[in-house]
Amino acid sequence: MKGLLGKKVGMTRVYKDGKAIPVTVIKAGPCYVVQKKTVEVDGYNAIQIGFEEIPERKNTKPLNGHFKKAGVKDMRFLKEFRMENVDEYEIGQELNVSIFEEGQKIDLIGTSKGKGYSGHMKRWNFSGGEVSHGSKFHRALGSTGNASYPAKVFKGKKMAGQYGNKKNTVLNSEVVHIDPENNLIAVKGGVPGSKGGFVIVRNTIKVKK
Repeated sequence: MKGLLGKKVGMTRVYKDGKAIPVTVIKAGPCYVVQKKTVEVDGYNAIQIGFEEIPERKNTKPLNGHFKKAGVKDMRFLKEFRMENVDEYEIGQELNVSIFEEGQKIDLIGTSKGKGYSGHMKRWNFSGGEVSHGSKFHRALGSTGNASYPAKVFKGKKMAGQYGNKKNTVLNSEVVHIDPENNLIAVKGGVPGSKGGFVIVRNTIKVKK
């Protein structure tokens, strides 16, 4: 599986064939191969790549040694991508947006914007109760328990809580434009998260027919 790490730059539009296409611009790479994992040693094949150089003092000593062993500078982000053949890559090799092509389908993984603590109606889109006079069930959650047995609230019950700040994946986004010189990739539609948010870009795992 091919993939890159990057950051969301923002949204704009691209004119193509007389149509305005809304796109999200992502600065993907340059990323560097930090480690190769094999079936013989680790039980699976994968490469570990790093993104965004940072000073050594901002990393732990074990991570400093990990990066020095690979011959690359310290990175802020690390991510593994599993693949069948890791021999195609070398430690310290640079990866950039040229691994993707315009028109290709990709998956985008990011963290949605955190919106703080929210009630059940906003968080889960509950309709609430009657709004007329006399009603005592306007925005109340209602019953959540289960009588004397099992006498508890089941895990996963839709209730008030943190809204947003969740890992989200957008499948089958189309690559509209690639700028290799600036390591920018424009994808059709939106991408989870705010500007500057960390994004994982990979080739799609579910191809639409």
